Amino acid sequence: MPEPARGTRYLDPAALAKLKNLGLAARLVVEGLFSGQHRSPQRGFAVEFAEHREYTAGIDLRHLDWKILAKRDRLYVKQYEEQTNLRGYLVLDASASMGYRHTGPMSKLEYASYLAAALAYLMMVQHDAFGLIVCGDRVRLNIPPRQGRSHLRVVLEQLENVRPEGETDLPRTFHQLAETMKRRALVVVLSDLFGGTGSDTGDLIDALGHFRHKKHEVVVLQVLDQAELTFPFRDAGQIEDIETHATIASDAEAIRNHYLGQLTAHLDGVRRGCMSHEIGYAMADTTEPFDVFLGTFLTRRSHQHVARMAY
Repeated sequence: MPEPARGTRYLDPAALAKLKNLGLAARLVVEGLFSGQHRSPQRGFAVEFAEHREYTAGIDLRHLDWKILAKRDRLYVKQYEEQTNLRGYLVLDASASMGYRHTGPMSKLEYASYLAAALAYLMMVQHDAFGLIVCGDRVRLNIPPRQGRSHLRVVLEQLENVRPEGETDLPRTFHQLAETMKRRALVVVLSDLFGGTGSDTGDLIDALGHFRHKKHEVVVLQVLDQAELTFPFRDAGQIEDIETHATIASDAEAIRNHYLGQLTAHLDGVRRGCMSHEIGYAMADTTEPFDVFLGTFLTRRSHQHVARMAY
């Protein structure tokens, strides 16, 4: 595997070495990073089922459909669509809320940037085209997908310069992006998924579903600080919105109970919404090493793909 570009803090060689040891890098070269996100009209015995055709002499018997043979007493083979190199967009939320860090090793934005860098590196290795979109309430940076080591350096340098700022309007931003992405692609969203003032979980899911409506494959990696998941602030009598700086004062325990209830409903809504739209989803806690999280997620995706193929 080629050496990563040097001089960047969002690409940990030791972490990527762990991914390589898991055998993921070689597997991703064959599968195209995530399953089912890009196809060509060419036919072969590749990855995704396309149709049946009658058996002719010389075709590998491993491709026979034994169920049809049992039902019809005729020989048919499964024909598959070959996969081609993908186009991937890494969509990074850099709104002010992503700058939050309580006691973990890094902020949510830093954690998401490590994930983005690792994914960009893996796509570079397998000769896929990858781009970077930085957004919040609007698109702040849009680097179109390209291949190669030099393009990787461009992406990593831009990741170095990203700072958390501004409010969030993810639904509006995602709708705009879905309309501008003309070619089918893999869209990887890295965000805390706090949609912004005036939006709810349904708006967010609708916006993510817009990508699917445009035939894109979508993966959502939600990044949260452990304190956001547990709300350990039992003596908190005043809460400040990190984006709007608005404050509210109330009973600390009442705030905690209300917050955790709202968070649980939000996370459940995100999971169900992603499942209903066939969107890949995983949540990362910033206290978990990013390479462990990514390796676990990719392994699960690979197993799901193998299970679909076996079915």
